[in-house]
Amino acid sequence: MGRVTATDVSEFNPAADRLHVEQLEVDARIGVTAEERANPQRLVINLTIWPNTVFENLHDDIERAINYVELCRATREFVQSREWKLIETLASDLSSHLIEKFWIQTVQIEVQKFVLPNTAYVSATVRRTKAR
Repeated sequence: MGRVTATDVSEFNPAADRLHVEQLEVDARIGVTAEERANPQRLVINLTIWPNTVFENLHDDIERAINYVELCRATREFVQSREWKLIETLASDLSSHLIEKFWIQTVQIEVQKFVLPNTAYVSATVRRTKAR
């Protein structure tokens, strides 16, 4: 498995071509207590990926692109495959999984959980870049 490291902001290029999936809903067993993890909870995941190639090099060929349907399927399957106590750990583990599975240079993941009264959500965000 390749090493995933925290992004060095000086090397990160926010202007680079990227793909974004907004509000992917996933049910997951997550929570600090066993009671909280007993039943799946609704999470919302926002994914931004920076592929290893710029879009102009895709030449309108799906075989050269990141298949976002497969990206969403892989995300859902991974999140539902185990239990987590913390959304922070889930986001970090998912980033490592996706960066290994797909031809991605950088991934940013926000995991939203709906647990506190009088709040829209609580979220954790990670950004990881594949080690060169």
